[in-house]
Amino acid sequence: MDLEELVRTTFRAHWREPGYTCPSAARYPWQWLWDSCFHSIVWARLGDGDRAIAELRTMFRGQCPTSGFVPHLSYWGAPDHHADFWGRPGFSSITQPPMFGHAVAELTRARIAVPEEVIDASISGLTFLLDHRRRSPAGLVELAHPWESGADDSPRWDSLTSRPFDLSAWRVRKGELVESVITDSAGSPIANDLCPIASAGFNALVAFNALELGSTIGDAVLIEAGEDLAAALSERWEHDVRTWVDDGPTASGSGRARTLDALLGSLVDPVADHVRSALDQLVDPGAHGARFGPTGVHRDEPTYAADVYWRGPAWPQLSYLLWVSARRGGRDDIADTVGASLVEAAVISGLAEYWHPDTAAPGGAVPQSWTGLAILVSPREGVA
Repeated sequence: MDLEELVRTTFRAHWREPGYTCPSAARYPWQWLWDSCFHSIVWARLGDGDRAIAELRTMFRGQCPTSGFVPHLSYWGAPDHHADFWGRPGFSSITQPPMFGHAVAELTRARIAVPEEVIDASISGLTFLLDHRRRSPAGLVELAHPWESGADDSPRWDSLTSRPFDLSAWRVRKGELVESVITDSAGSPIANDLCPIASAGFNALVAFNALELGSTIGDAVLIEAGEDLAAALSERWEHDVRTWVDDGPTASGSGRARTLDALLGSLVDPVADHVRSALDQLVDPGAHGARFGPTGVHRDEPTYAADVYWRGPAWPQLSYLLWVSARRGGRDDIADTVGASLVEAAVISGLAEYWHPDTAAPGGAVPQSWTGLAILVSPREGVA
């Protein structure tokens, strides 16, 4: 079975009512925010515009009508699942990278008519983060919980505990951080005093999605907000570690860890030298370069572990986003290398959730829907 047929078969098998693609039938049966945005783009590539739109429409059904907050998890068919943990039924109480801006842009480029309701919901979701979420001293958008970054067990959060990284202790800590989320009058998450961190990777994706959506629909306010956030992020670049550093209490500690998600700043930073240095590391075998990479953590980081969740494996959604960055930055050499690695690893791993960057040994759920992004990086595909 070739890659496209493998993706098509997986997506059809993972389609669920009321209209979304579950990441994994066994491990992740619910709807996740940034997963669904990626799924929407893949459905468009597969030629099914109806499901591409349905994916986004269903995701926005949990959006707060007053604040614009979009929960990162929707428990369709089982609203009481984890309700005690989140303090509300049906949906989680935190968000995730707002990839719906990019999704709307990609569907538009594919000549799929995006309904006004989806565009309005996307504007509202980004406006919530840009205007209502607490800002750090450097002017970046703060997380309400590390999970919001998408990089759940990243070394970037290690300074939030008083001991070396321990998975059991970190799981307990993550639960405590859910309880300490500060909400507005509508119950939407706006801050967290126990982790007042402005993640470089998360801010890169907020800025990127604001610029994608703003440019697609001609919204000058969103474009300006995205550019302002990108400029603030640019100030967080540090030449000695060749990465964008998180703002907040971890800035002098784990917030400087060289992780792949932090290099997403290359999507939006207006300083060419920053972008060039970040992208070069993707193919440098002494940094993030690997046959099936890039590695999720820089090889020289003491926390690097090639087969440990968010501590070193290659991730398909990050490879895809950095492929986009390289293509748009005129670095076709790097884009071709990253794209070829993603395609090869997706096939070898059976569309795994993540994999060992040197061997493509699968990790996590197999198959995982978002690894279908691999079909977007073939030579005949391009990015506008």
